[in-house]
Amino acid sequence: MQEALFCHALGLKAPWAVQRVALDVERNRIDLYITWQTTSAPCPACGALDQKLHDQRQRSWRHLDFFQFEAHVHCQLPRVACSCCGGVTQLKVPWAREGSRFTLLFEALALTLTREMPVAACARILRCTDNALWRQIDAHVTLARTQESYAQVSVIGIDETSCAKGQHYITLVHDLQQARLIYATAGKDAGTLGRFVEDFKAHKGEPETIEVVCMDMSKAFIAGAAEHLPAAAVAFDGFHVVQMANRALDTVRREEARDERWLKKTRWCWLKDEGRWTLKERQKMEWLPYTRLKTARAWRLKQALRDIYKARENPSSSAQALQRWVRWAQRCRLPPFTALAKTIKQHWAGILKAFDATGLHTGYVEAVNSALQAAKAKARGYGTTNHFIAVAFLIAGKLSHLPLNPLHKARPLA
Repeated sequence: MQEALFCHALGLKAPWAVQRVALDVERNRIDLYITWQTTSAPCPACGALDQKLHDQRQRSWRHLDFFQFEAHVHCQLPRVACSCCGGVTQLKVPWAREGSRFTLLFEALALTLTREMPVAACARILRCTDNALWRQIDAHVTLARTQESYAQVSVIGIDETSCAKGQHYITLVHDLQQARLIYATAGKDAGTLGRFVEDFKAHKGEPETIEVVCMDMSKAFIAGAAEHLPAAAVAFDGFHVVQMANRALDTVRREEARDERWLKKTRWCWLKDEGRWTLKERQKMEWLPYTRLKTARAWRLKQALRDIYKARENPSSSAQALQRWVRWAQRCRLPPFTALAKTIKQHWAGILKAFDATGLHTGYVEAVNSALQAAKAKARGYGTTNHFIAVAFLIAGKLSHLPLNPLHKARPLA
């Protein structure tokens, strides 16, 4: 009776069957023994039916816990001697991935947990090693990505994020219309775009169908897009333009703070949105922005630029507003903003493209970067770049072929 129950719970179909169940309370484990009940099987290599079994090899897998007991699955796994292809091939089991020491249900739970917490914490909860979980993550992410199609991608966003201390970065490429990560690679040089194009082709994508590439003003990315995606229009998203204004503002503040004691410890007051000021910051900013300080002028310039992007009117109106802002910045006698105005003029076409291109959800890109940095901080870093990339796909890849959470809420009793 109990064998039939476990057979049903594991989703086994004849001729697979649970032969024996052994519960060891002292060792806190339960062992399930599965058998192949016939003397023949289809050849796993060529598909020929009714081939004789050659021999059996003992295999074991870790399974989801049964109540408080650690569960293990065992099987004398048959090998088939095929009279058609002449090979001797091991049968594939329906409950585990080939080469894995864990069942598919266990791995599905592990992937669900690693989306929410560091791998080391998951390993402690699941009572297995970090390396075992990383092998599962890498295998499933790689397999899921091979089944993804990027044929409909036409608007992409490119950004880099830090993966370790020092000058260690990965480049992320996003499908901005579907808000999903589609490629990640080590480095942030022009060659990253070449590697993306090759991967894009491998996923049924055609580089000629990419209409817009949204990025910051990185010279490497601009050169890479010109070389590998020549048909695409380049758009410089507003987030990075406003970010440059924030840097210019902070440069002005730091220089002026040497002589103006009121500017000490006010950095975040100037950089944060008004709605995010604390009570103490609000009290300071009731009067500081309206003084004759250079920092106050810089703040008003930054706020005006941010308002242009917040309004996001039609491209013509946005262009006129931006032209007025550039003229103001050129006359402001604040060198950091004069330099910013020059940069905007040099990248004028790409900046305007961000106003009239559809699907540029660049806020999503920065949200992903924040989520990845938060995950990295919580995990206290990742051992390798490949591990960081795998986590990035778990968090932001929206991979439709990853295993789903095996734990479901039960339906109430009638």
